[in-house]
Amino acid sequence: MIVGTAGHIDHGKTALLQALTGLQGDRRPAERERGITIDLGYLHADLGDGQTTAFIDVPGHERFVHNMLAGACGIDLLLLVVAVDDGVMTQTREHLAIAELLGIRRAIVALTKIDRVSPERIEEVRAEVTALLASGPLAGAAIYPVASPSGEGIAALRQALLAESVAVAARSSEGYFRLPIDRAFNVPGAGVVVTGTVFAGRVRVGDELFLSPSGRNVRVRGLQASNREAENAQAGQRVALNIAGERLALDQLHRGDWLLSSALFAPSIRLDIDLQLLPSERHELTHWTPVHVHLGAQDVTGRVALLEGTSLAPGQRGFAQLLLNAPAHAVHGDHLVLRDQSAQRTLGGGRVLDPFAPARNRRTPERLAQLDALRGSSLETALGTLLASAGNGLDPQVLERQFNRPRAGWALPDSIVEIATKLGPRLFDEARWQALGQTLLDGLARFHAEQPDELGPDRDRLRRYALPDLERPVFITLLEQALAGGTVQASGPWLHLPDHQVQLSEQDEAMRTRLWPLLLAGQFDPPWVRDLAGELAVDEGAMRLLLRKLARLGLLHQVVKDLFYPDATIRQLATLAQQLQDENGLIAAAAWRDCIGIGRKRSIQLLEYFDRIGLTRRMGNARKIREDSALAQRPPD
Repeated sequence: MIVGTAGHIDHGKTALLQALTGLQGDRRPAERERGITIDLGYLHADLGDGQTTAFIDVPGHERFVHNMLAGACGIDLLLLVVAVDDGVMTQTREHLAIAELLGIRRAIVALTKIDRVSPERIEEVRAEVTALLASGPLAGAAIYPVASPSGEGIAALRQALLAESVAVAARSSEGYFRLPIDRAFNVPGAGVVVTGTVFAGRVRVGDELFLSPSGRNVRVRGLQASNREAENAQAGQRVALNIAGERLALDQLHRGDWLLSSALFAPSIRLDIDLQLLPSERHELTHWTPVHVHLGAQDVTGRVALLEGTSLAPGQRGFAQLLLNAPAHAVHGDHLVLRDQSAQRTLGGGRVLDPFAPARNRRTPERLAQLDALRGSSLETALGTLLASAGNGLDPQVLERQFNRPRAGWALPDSIVEIATKLGPRLFDEARWQALGQTLLDGLARFHAEQPDELGPDRDRLRRYALPDLERPVFITLLEQALAGGTVQASGPWLHLPDHQVQLSEQDEAMRTRLWPLLLAGQFDPPWVRDLAGELAVDEGAMRLLLRKLARLGLLHQVVKDLFYPDATIRQLATLAQQLQDENGLIAAAAWRDCIGIGRKRSIQLLEYFDRIGLTRRMGNARKIREDSALAQRPPD
């Protein structure tokens, strides 16, 4: 169990821990000289059950609330300390509010310095604390009056802590490893050591981890769990990790950095959150307010973009997006705290819903519906709504990072299908995927209706025409399924419905009849577009358009720009190439030129065209016929 103190300055937090554990919390000379805790203190003690309990002693001064926040992340039990001579003070309320915002739901209250006041005053402060807790999630927390110097009440408080250690549920070690770093220091002979509370997963000596946000790779050389040497540790434990990496130096590590499994490394500067403004705030929180964001042990500045209006009233809850000034790591469900721009006042806090928030369309009804679904606690409860408005499906790797849930543990319904794309798998609702397939066919049918004289569009033109919002890798997978199923056919690069045929206009058909003899008469050296247009006294652009149309029909082959060969001529040339190879074993450029009786430039252009359409394969300065080419298939004897 990890216990964290909270309370106003000089209310005796450090003295109380010393009375409970026998250990001195303030180890820095400046803290002892001034008599106040400045930074976090860490103690490990056996309270009598043979188990080690970790204590985090936080500073109570208002100037060091940022340090208190770094220590409060990851604690199991709040030990709220209230001195009876002062009663409830400013930081008592602020620390309590922070604990509630961080999702801490177990607490014990220690009323300290009871040896300085009358019994009536003790009861008065007890009632004050009870009223303070009554409206929040920590209502009913047990209250123990103590005097640290004399030890009065300490035994009872220690027994209460032991009882809580049994009741505190062990944290699940499922998920990938993540640790917020709250300290980093050098140990002579060992090197860099970092400490923190394991938020999730397991870690072992020898593991390779990533430092976030820098992305530096490090290796775990050794570890301590609960102040003892160990080979492994898991979620819920205080650990110290001795890490090593190439040119790793202490000045490269900072409080607030994370140690992560490689699967979780994805720093983000946009977080969508479920925001709760404290009721104690005197003013509304307005859109684009600058704030300090405390997440894990990190303190980063940023702005709040409200997603449901332009302001949030005290005590209200709403969706917001945090735009951070530095990258942060988070997963769904992480708690965070917001403080004002000057870092002097706690404004509120909330839970992370999406650590990879979109920059656009963040206020649409569809996006707000997604965020509402993400208010739930699990991937499975949110997945249906997320898929319903995910036009390009969901990347399971992103979901793994968002929820820190390895895919092996997912329980997905049968209605969800996984689609393989060149950029990795995507998840789709099956009905949505089928609807996309129908939209593809409808778009192709519409193209045929509008362009009856074209065989069909190529892949990219069809995507722009039918499904412009679909990412290209997803579209290609959808198209390939349609081609495999026969609902779409391809003629070269052109895509069309199975029953579609290009319809030439009467004018085009008449022109084809006139130009065809000229193309055939040219044999292996047919006339160029400009020569055909001149011979038949027609516009060169119109001639070029007709020839390209005939090429889409498979009647012509465009060998180079503005040079078209009839299909029969190309097949005759393919037969000659096969015969040349049968005689010589290869198709040499010079022998090919002599075989077809035209100039070297044109003969090379023909060979290069054969390479492009897959008839031949170039081997140095020669070619060989590809046996799997359709043009290479010899007719039966």
